Amino acid sequence: MSEISRSPIRFRPVYQTRVWGGRTLANSFGRDLPDAQPYGESWELSAREDVDTVIQGSHFPGNSLRGLWKDDTQRPQIFGPDAPDAEEFPLLCKILDAQDRLSIQVHPPAEIAPELGGEPKTEVWFIAEAEPGAELYVGFRSGTTKEQFAQALEDGTVEDFVHRIPVSSGDYIFIPSGRLHAIGAGLLIYEIQQSSDTTYRVFDWNRMGLDGQPRELHIEQSLACIDFDDFEPTMDGGAETEDALLCECPHFRLERHQLPAGESISTVTGGRFAIMTVVSGELAMEGAAFGKGDFFIQPHGAESSECPTAATDATVLLTTWGKE
Repeated sequence: MSEISRSPIRFRPVYQTRVWGGRTLANSFGRDLPDAQPYGESWELSAREDVDTVIQGSHFPGNSLRGLWKDDTQRPQIFGPDAPDAEEFPLLCKILDAQDRLSIQVHPPAEIAPELGGEPKTEVWFIAEAEPGAELYVGFRSGTTKEQFAQALEDGTVEDFVHRIPVSSGDYIFIPSGRLHAIGAGLLIYEIQQSSDTTYRVFDWNRMGLDGQPRELHIEQSLACIDFDDFEPTMDGGAETEDALLCECPHFRLERHQLPAGESISTVTGGRFAIMTVVSGELAMEGAAFGKGDFFIQPHGAESSECPTAATDATVLLTTWGKE
C-alpha cells in the first residue's frame, strides 16, 4: 500500500438557512455566506449522499469526505484501524448559530428509528459562545408524565414542563437519542453527532417558517421516541472542567486540550485519527492557518512534522472514534 500525505485535510462548509439562524458565521468568523438570509447551520464535515463536503486546497484535489471514506486505499491510512466497519462515514460536524430558539424536538433511538423510517442521532454540544441569559431546554421538570406532556401539546403549555439549563461559553452536554431538547436563543454551538438528519419536532413556539407557513410537527413520532424518565439533567461540564476527555460513547470521543504557543497538535493526537476544532487561538503550518471555528481532519499516523503547531496559545477540541 503506497503512503499518502498525512497533513491536515480541510473541507468546504455547506451552509444551511434556518428560521432561527443569523449572521454570526459572517460577522464573527468572516465566512462568506451565499446571501443575506439567516444561516443557522454550517455543515463542516459531512459525507452524506445529499450533503458531501468537498476538500479545499491541493490536498486530494476534487475529492470529498465521502470519496475518502469509500476509497479502499485511502480509507485505512486516513481514518486508522479503529474506524468502524461501516458503509457510510458515521459522523457529522456542524456549527449552529441560534439567534432564536430552536423547536423542542427529539431524535429517534436506534431501536425505534427503523420502524419510523428515520435514523438514530446521538450528539454532543460544546457551547462556543453564549449571550447573557442564554439557556438550553433539556429533559423534563421533575414529576412530568407522558400524559401531562401530551395534554400540554394540546394546551400550548409545553414550556411549563420542559427543564431549562442556563449556559455559558465552554459548557458542554451530551444529548443521547430519545432526550427531549431545544437550543435557546443567543448561542453558538459546535455539534458532533452521528451522521443523521432525522429530527422530530414536537413544539415550535407557534412560529412560521421562512416560507411563511407553519413548520411541520411530528407529534406521534416524538411521543414514541422521548425518554419520559429524563428529569432535570445538568450540563456535563464547563470551562472550569479539567481538559482531556469530555465525553465518550460508541459513536465518538470528544476531548478538549490547551496548547501553548509553539506546541504541535501531535502531542494530543498521539498518531490517532482526529477531527480538530479550533475553539480559540490559531494553529499554523506551511502557510496554512486555522482559526476560531475551523474544523479539519488530521489523518491517522501523522507525525509532528505533518501536524499544525499552535501559533498562539490555543484551545482545541479533538474528536475521534468512540468505544462500545
